[in-house]
Amino acid sequence: MGRVNSWANWVRRTYERGATRFESGVELLEQRYTPLGRFTPGPFEGWSFLWQPALLGFAALTAILAGSSFTNSPFKFNFTGTWFFGEPAANAVGTPSVTKYIVSVVLVYGGLLLLMRVWLRLAEVMKHHAGVSLKKLWWIFGLWSVPMIVAPPLFSRDVFSYAAQGEMTAHGINPYLYGPYTLGAASNVWTRPVDPLWSNTPAPYGPFFLFVDSTIDKISMHHQLWTVVGLRLLEVIAVAMIGYGVILLARGLGRDPGEAFVLAAMNPLVLLTLIGGAHNDALMTGFLVIGLGLAVQRHPVWALFFVSLATAIKAPAAIGLAFVAWNWAPPSATLKERVRPFAIGGVVAAAVLGVATLMAGFGFGWVDNLLSNGTVRSWAAPATGAGMAITNILHAVGQHSVSLAPVLSVTRFLGLVIAAAFTLWLLWHSPERGWVRSLGLALLLFVILGPVVQPWYLAWGLVIFAASYRGREHFWLLLLSITGPFIGLPGGRQLLAGLVHSNPLLIAVAVAILGGVLIAPMGRWTRWSWPESERALREAGEEIADEQDLAPRTPEISSGPAPSAVATELSPGAAT
Repeated sequence: MGRVNSWANWVRRTYERGATRFESGVELLEQRYTPLGRFTPGPFEGWSFLWQPALLGFAALTAILAGSSFTNSPFKFNFTGTWFFGEPAANAVGTPSVTKYIVSVVLVYGGLLLLMRVWLRLAEVMKHHAGVSLKKLWWIFGLWSVPMIVAPPLFSRDVFSYAAQGEMTAHGINPYLYGPYTLGAASNVWTRPVDPLWSNTPAPYGPFFLFVDSTIDKISMHHQLWTVVGLRLLEVIAVAMIGYGVILLARGLGRDPGEAFVLAAMNPLVLLTLIGGAHNDALMTGFLVIGLGLAVQRHPVWALFFVSLATAIKAPAAIGLAFVAWNWAPPSATLKERVRPFAIGGVVAAAVLGVATLMAGFGFGWVDNLLSNGTVRSWAAPATGAGMAITNILHAVGQHSVSLAPVLSVTRFLGLVIAAAFTLWLLWHSPERGWVRSLGLALLLFVILGPVVQPWYLAWGLVIFAASYRGREHFWLLLLSITGPFIGLPGGRQLLAGLVHSNPLLIAVAVAILGGVLIAPMGRWTRWSWPESERALREAGEEIADEQDLAPRTPEISSGPAPSAVATELSPGAAT
């Protein structure tokens, strides 16, 4: 055990040194090569500036909407009848315009870069200055959501699979046994937008999602396009649930709810993948974070109920059940004293899953399909990338008899075992290190060490970190949020190829747009995204000391648990 602890301490020291150097390097580059370097941090002047990031973010998301609306945009599925605009005509002939293709890619990438910059600076302002009006943030969230509501399904075709599975469920066809192609041939209106990779793959989603999915399909009168619209609106509501839940969670932990809201609901990863991509991860995360908020507010049974609903959407939320039940008792509770909460949690989860299963009507077949996404092979997943690298090395040295499939089985299994082992350690130590942030880290570990890493999976843990991070975790939250949407994003290689073969004027315009978006000043408000200097604070004096915007906690926050609640953030069972 001593050797294990020594090794763990060495790993931690190495991580701290490396992470510190990396973070310092990023900040140095940001200050030296962006307009932020021209500003000297000074006294905060209030929240009247919010209209500027609101409009800049809206402009960024509108550019993404415009770029994805071209008929040959690589960011959506281009097939007649799959959205209300931006799709090719049924009798379209000829070669798509290369110029339009490049304009599409430049608009989307330019919008992404601008959105990341705006959100990053706004998040940093929130970190250093508490007390923003939540009402104003809700309005900004609504404004930023509009382009993603209007846009066609972006970056993924999963929502078309959801729609097909809803149609199957509505007609009594078991999605846990059959794939979407059961509805008909590839030319069928339900099946042609489905990614061929999932055409015959059974659904891995929980019974409650299938019930909601089929209900939307019935409301739309079995119309494929309107079912997709209904699923998009469902995820918009789910992201609003995330916003409400993270406010509840932040207040229970004695944190600034405004900062948590910006980090979670207004997160680019959430807006682009959960609303733009209409992924059901939004619904799972919404129920999960509401449940966690109720847990820290000392309503453990209701917390278990909502986390169970999240599990009935997607199985990874079940990890939250273990953390809520384990920390129901006080931190000093013995192992024996924690048995009762686990028993209650088991009863609540069984009741919720049982009712949801009866509502959907297809039993627990989804449990057998949880690893169905393993058919995707991407270097973005370390466990999968390691298997692919080992296989390539073996082939390079002449071991051609070794195939990829068995190697992947081993590396992916090891990845899940490591994630499970770390999760058990986090669960055991969660009372002293903070159970909410421990749960967020556990979910991220299962994503990163799982067989497939999809950007929308990262939202599971990042949303929880938004209200519970400590120290450097804030940096990693920001980094994953602004880089996650680019995982697997199409168009980059085609953009470079198109620029090489295009006329010089088009090249100059494209480079100027992307470069300008990356370095153009965004306004004086960005200076407040850096800590104020001591000299500036002294000069401010009493003139602004009484202003509400400089108060470390607003009345909303002070009415909740004291900051010491962070140390005992879990013990929902103090009051049953």
